Amino acid sequence: MSGKKLINSTDECVDETISGFVSINPGLRQLDGHRVVVRADVQEVIQAGQVAILCGGGSGHEPAHAGYIGEGMLSAAVAGAVFTSPPPASILAAIRAVGLQNTGGVLVVVKNYTGDRLNFGIAVERAKAEGIKTDMVVVGEDCALSSADKTAGRRGLCGTVLVHKIAGALAQRGCSLEEIVKVVKNATTKMGTIGLCLSPCSVPGAGPTFQLAANEMELGLGIHGEAGVKRMELQSAKEAVKTMLDHMTNPSTATHFQLNKDDSVALMVNNLGGTSVLELNIVALEAVKYLERQGVKVDRAYCGCFMTSLEMAGVSLTLLKLDVDLKTCLDAPTTAPAWQHPLLTAGVTDRKTPDAMMVQVSDQQTSSDIDTPKGATLPPAEADRMYSILKNIAESLVSAEDQLNSLDRQSGDADCGSTMARGAKALLEGLGGREEPGLPVSCPSLCATALASIAENTMGGSSGALYSLLLTAAAVPLQAGVQSADWVKALRAGIDALKRYGGAEPGDRTMLDPLLTASAVFSQQVTQTTAIKAFSMAVEAAEKTAEHTANMKAQAGRASYVSADLINQPDPGAIAVATWMKAALEKLQ
Repeated sequence: MSGKKLINSTDECVDETISGFVSINPGLRQLDGHRVVVRADVQEVIQAGQVAILCGGGSGHEPAHAGYIGEGMLSAAVAGAVFTSPPPASILAAIRAVGLQNTGGVLVVVKNYTGDRLNFGIAVERAKAEGIKTDMVVVGEDCALSSADKTAGRRGLCGTVLVHKIAGALAQRGCSLEEIVKVVKNATTKMGTIGLCLSPCSVPGAGPTFQLAANEMELGLGIHGEAGVKRMELQSAKEAVKTMLDHMTNPSTATHFQLNKDDSVALMVNNLGGTSVLELNIVALEAVKYLERQGVKVDRAYCGCFMTSLEMAGVSLTLLKLDVDLKTCLDAPTTAPAWQHPLLTAGVTDRKTPDAMMVQVSDQQTSSDIDTPKGATLPPAEADRMYSILKNIAESLVSAEDQLNSLDRQSGDADCGSTMARGAKALLEGLGGREEPGLPVSCPSLCATALASIAENTMGGSSGALYSLLLTAAAVPLQAGVQSADWVKALRAGIDALKRYGGAEPGDRTMLDPLLTASAVFSQQVTQTTAIKAFSMAVEAAEKTAEHTANMKAQAGRASYVSADLINQPDPGAIAVATWMKAALEKLQ
């Protein structure tokens, strides 16, 4: 595991991240001499007698805590060293900055860790002694502990962010400190969080906080790099979400979250720092589906980086039971830069279930359009040969998957073979049986259009689009006829479309090179010999050109971004063209 960090200095990293955050948010200010960030308009809060909401803790959880400063959320945040509670002097300075002469008072929100409780508690007591109206709420919503043995208590995790939002909305509404404390304390009893990670984090200047094998994941970890309560084999997103929520709601555990049918909840899917957005959205979907299978109504769902643990790859799930007022607080506007909220269009107040998320779009091309032959057709024997050609092409591309992936590893993302195989497998599925083919093999023009649709819908990326262009353009000349001259025109039309939209030119080291060679040879030789002999010569020329791309300089596609010194193998797209041309020839001869 790597402990690499893009920082300047281990000692200065916290101060520099605070300075950086303030520098890009003109509505924030830093207290001189302290790791404290406050609203630039804090005096307006004080003059209005509005309750100031303050939070903080160790750094490394960004965007928490300074990211939640803004109208409708926090008034100030205090940062300690990485994973270390801030000192009482800085906390007191923050309380003074938002509480002196503030008739509304200050609410301090603290996560349930011993260091935070002690240091924030000291500052709160000193503030009270100075006459500042101050109260403190401790959040501890961790649902990982399975034993009833005495511990330091349930840890404060990502649910704290929901408390920030609720308290800030109530303060913005003008509620008193006592009213806010009552609502917030009640909310903390209605929430729970469970975490899971695939890899640990590493504190700047140190190595990983613990070790996980490549096939392991950890359940029930905290946000300071500490290990969890259970280590298990790597699971799919669906299985992992079930494991998390089953543990979280298991009544036999000492810290379980009581979840009942017909409960209305807010769900927060939190990125612990190193999880891709792709994975995060999948986890969110599985969590929503799991809860709704239990009869729970997911009224609000949030997904993103809310409270991280440096670069830890993992997620946490937080549930909060909602009533009308809590939902109103969550929906209330805020200017806090890190608060991510779901898009609620005008008049929409409820989140849809997964089954209701689809909208219908009309397809101008009906099934009858697809089934009706367009253009020239082939006699039965030739149609049967077309079936054999397509089948052999697909099987050859599936067999070439590893070879093409290996070639693509030099200049791309090693998926050319997988992309071609994906399209080939879809072709085999669509082709069906020889007696009743699923594709219109007797009508080359219509068949080319169908193949274009398969390419763009199953292959994806540039390759899918390029093959769809090639086949769509080639279909037009084949409407007029299916003689040798028509196939020459079809190939030229397809190549012209590739050049027009793809941007590649001859010699750019792409799939275009063998296609151009084959087209030139075929069109020249087809007037001098049989069509099959001419095509054989075209295929041989295409194979030589595909191999020769190893000596060409890439000037299009991903390979053009890679140093020429690192590329000494043929272009995988060009080899793929030679592969399917050779497969077609095998069934023509």
